[in-house]
Amino acid sequence: MSRTLAQIAQYVNGQVVGDPDYLVHSVGTLTQAGPEQISFLANKKYRKFLHTTRAGAVIVTTGLGEDLSCNLIEVADPYVAYARIAAMLHPEPFKQPGIHPSAWVHPDAEIADNVSIGPQVSIEAGVKIGRDSVIAAGCVLEANVKVGQDCRIKPNVTLCHEVMIGDRVIIHPGVVIGADGFGIANDNGQWIKVPQVGSVRIGNDVEIGANTTIDRGAIDDTAIADGVKLDNQIQIAHNVIIGEHTVIAGCVGIAGSTRVGRHCAIGGGTGIAGHIEIADGVQLTGMSMVTKSITESGVFSSGIPAEPAKQWHKNVIRYRQMDKLTERVKQLENQLKD
Repeated sequence: MSRTLAQIAQYVNGQVVGDPDYLVHSVGTLTQAGPEQISFLANKKYRKFLHTTRAGAVIVTTGLGEDLSCNLIEVADPYVAYARIAAMLHPEPFKQPGIHPSAWVHPDAEIADNVSIGPQVSIEAGVKIGRDSVIAAGCVLEANVKVGQDCRIKPNVTLCHEVMIGDRVIIHPGVVIGADGFGIANDNGQWIKVPQVGSVRIGNDVEIGANTTIDRGAIDDTAIADGVKLDNQIQIAHNVIIGEHTVIAGCVGIAGSTRVGRHCAIGGGTGIAGHIEIADGVQLTGMSMVTKSITESGVFSSGIPAEPAKQWHKNVIRYRQMDKLTERVKQLENQLKD
């Protein structure tokens, strides 16, 4: 889908420096793009490639292109502009509305206009799907699931009974939403199952990465608010609440009944204990371990960065000696008091 630089610049509120009628059809990196592609510069360390790129045009920060000879589009934020341009030039493949012959749809399900239901899909009684949504191959929508308008449910997603999905939600392959949470009680040494009678509520404009799992609530619902973006292979336990526009990277685990605030950013591999609260605007760096509530916004870290094994072994020995060292310091303090 080719567009002139003038059309693209208008779409992202940018300014063309060069030929406004120049055509590009796709995006590429500064080092690999060809003459019919558009690239971007969002990180200063790649600026050296501006003078050698073969890209037909480059998206840059306003004012950066004064000494460059290639076509440019100057914008306030190149990465945001790139995201919008990439969506323009690489739209989602069109899915023909209708129900594939191999799909099974219960007679009581309500399917709105322009919905596409792919091969081997199973849709149970009471399901409602909003207009313009796509349910791809192999998905299972159990009883009374609600899916909003213009959603993209990718292959092999399972939405368990009573789950509610908002509008414009993207759910990637292998996601399971609404499986039972880890609810068990110890009855004289034997574990018995605690019924999980809540559900899951997903807001509008949410994206959920591949093979992520979101458990249903034990009593009240698990809830993911509007604008949340989840990476792949995340585990969200029962009754977790995640606030608006929070982003969570891959392999994060959040234990039950924890509340995560709005506009948070959680790095990959982070573990968050149950029954705690994380304030709005908190950033957790990768591999952090959070065991108690965080009540103020800011950047928080834990864990030990990688280092040479020999040094790491020395440090571990020192950590094990901390109790003895603390006791010796106390003894010295007491002696000084005397």
